[in-house]
Amino acid sequence: MPFKRLSNWLAGGSAYNHPLIPKLAVLLFAVVAPLIPATRQYDLIIRNAHIIDGTGSPWYSGDIGIVNGRIAAIGSLANAPARRVIDAQGLTVAPGFIDMLGQSEVSILVNPHLPSKIFQGITTEITGEGNSIAPADARILAADRDGYEHYGIKPDWTTFAGYFAHLEKQGMGINLASYVGATQVRRMVIGEENRAPTSAELDRMTGLVREAMRDGAVGLSTALQYAPAPYAKTEELIALAQEAAKFGGIYATHMRSEGDAIDQSLDEVFRIGREARIPVEIWHLKAAGKQNWGRMPEIVSRIEQARASGVDVEADTYAYPAWFNTFSAFVPPWAHEGGDQKMIARLKDPAARARIRRDMETDASGWDNEWREIPGPDAILVSVVQNRELLPLQGKTIAQIAQAEHKDPIDTIFDLLIKDPDMSVAVFAMSEQDIALALKQPWVSVGNDSQGTAPDGPLGQEHPHPRAYGTFPRILRKYVREENLLSLQEAIRKFSALPAQRMRLTDRGVLKQGMWADIVVFDAAAIHDVATFENPNQLSVGMQYVLVNGVPVIEHGEMTNALPGKVLRGAGAAR
Repeated sequence: MPFKRLSNWLAGGSAYNHPLIPKLAVLLFAVVAPLIPATRQYDLIIRNAHIIDGTGSPWYSGDIGIVNGRIAAIGSLANAPARRVIDAQGLTVAPGFIDMLGQSEVSILVNPHLPSKIFQGITTEITGEGNSIAPADARILAADRDGYEHYGIKPDWTTFAGYFAHLEKQGMGINLASYVGATQVRRMVIGEENRAPTSAELDRMTGLVREAMRDGAVGLSTALQYAPAPYAKTEELIALAQEAAKFGGIYATHMRSEGDAIDQSLDEVFRIGREARIPVEIWHLKAAGKQNWGRMPEIVSRIEQARASGVDVEADTYAYPAWFNTFSAFVPPWAHEGGDQKMIARLKDPAARARIRRDMETDASGWDNEWREIPGPDAILVSVVQNRELLPLQGKTIAQIAQAEHKDPIDTIFDLLIKDPDMSVAVFAMSEQDIALALKQPWVSVGNDSQGTAPDGPLGQEHPHPRAYGTFPRILRKYVREENLLSLQEAIRKFSALPAQRMRLTDRGVLKQGMWADIVVFDAAAIHDVATFENPNQLSVGMQYVLVNGVPVIEHGEMTNALPGKVLRGAGAAR
C-alpha cells in the first residue's frame, strides 16, 4: 500500500494487532541493524603500539586487534573489549621475521619450539637447500640413517605430503615452507654417480619435482657446491626449474661458486632464471675467499644489470664474516663420486689422497676450492660433529687440532673426514665491507642459513655458527643502531615484506587488516645478539612478545611452549 495509507493505518490502535506486524518488524530490523555500530570482541589487542608495518614506511601509532589468528583491525581500539591485552607502550611492533634459509626440517622434529628462532623474532622459515627432506625412498633413508639416528628420528614419510602431515600432527612453534631439492631428486633417480641423466631419467626427475610442487613445495633449490650436486649440468637444472615454474615456484640456489668462479656462476643463475622463466633467489650472497675481498660492488652491479634486463633475481645474507658448511666441501667433487664411503676409501688410499691434496693446493678450476679461499687453518672452526668421539673438538680450529696432534693441517682434515664425513665447520673468509654492501641492497633479504636449535637437550650439545641464534638481532644491533647502515624500518622490510613478496606469501609479511597475525613486539633500543663463535648456544635478548598466527610463543620475554605454527604450501599445491 502507499506510504501515507500505511502510516495512517499504523497510527490506528487496531493496526498493532494485525498479522503483518511481526513480518514488518523482522524486515525493518534486517535493514536497520547493519547500520547500528556494534562493539567487537577481540581475541587480543596490542595497545599503544609503535607500529613499523613492514613496507618500509615510517612508524605510526595505533592499536592492533586480532580475531581467529588474523589482524582484524588497526587503529584506535581504546574502548574495544578483548579477551587479552598487550600493552606495547615504548616498544616496537612489527611483522614477524621471515628466515629465507632456515635448515630446520630435521631439528624441528627434535624440538618443535625452536627457541633459537623465536627469540630472534622469526615466525616463518623457508628451508630445503638442495638436499630436501623429500622425496625419499628406502635407499636414501638408509644412506641418511646416521643423521636421523643422531637425533633419534624415525622417518615415516617419503613425500612432502607425508612430511607435512607429520609436522601438522606433531605441532610446530613457527610456520615452515620448503623447496624441493634438485640434489634430492638427482639422488632418487641417479644416485651419487657423476653423469648426466638419460632422457627417461630426466623425465622421472621432472615428475618428482611435479609431485613435490603439487604437495606444496615452494620451488626448486640447488646447493651446487656439495656432491653430487656439482655433477648436474645447467641444462638439467633448467629442465627441473621449468617444471617448478609451471606451479608458481621459485628457483633458489647456493651457487656453484661464491669465490673465484663467481662470474660464471652468476651467468648460470641468470640463464636458469631467463630460460626457465622463473624468479631466482641467490642464497647467502658473498664474495668468498681472501683473493675476492672487495668484489662485492662488481657482484652487485652484475645483479642490477640482470634485473634491468628482465631477470627476476634477488638475494639474501646472514651478515657474518664466516660461512658454515659441510667439512667435506674442502675435498674436490671427483673424490665424492659414489658417496661418503667411496670418499673415505680415497682418503685412505695414498695415491688418491695425494691427488686430493694436489687439487686442494693448486688453483684448479671447476670447483669452489675452499682451502685456497681461507687465510689459513686457523680460519676453520670445527662446529658440529656426528661422531660422538669427536665432541671434544667442537669449538677448536684445524690449526689447534693439527698442532695438538702434531700433524700437517691438510692431513688433519683428511683424518677427521675419515672419522666423520658429516662434520660441519665455520669458515672465516669474508670481508666486513663486502657483507655490509650486500646487506644494504634493496633486493637483499635475510636468512639464518642454520637449523633451529636450543641451548639444552640434544641440540644444545652441538656447537653451531652463532648465526643460528643471532642473525636478525645482530643486524638490528650492529647495522641499525651502531653503524646506521640501515634505518629500522628498512631492516624490518628486509625481515618481513621483502621475503614475503619473494616467496608469494600474500597473507603475511605486513601489518594490515586481514593478514595472519605473525607479530613481534620488542625494545628497539635493547634487542641484541648474545651468541658468539666461542659460545654460540645463547638466546638473543629483547623480544618481549612473539605471536605466530595470533598466538604468543614468547610472552613477557619467556617462551610459552605453544605450537601454533602452520605448514605454508606453495601456490601449486593440489593443482
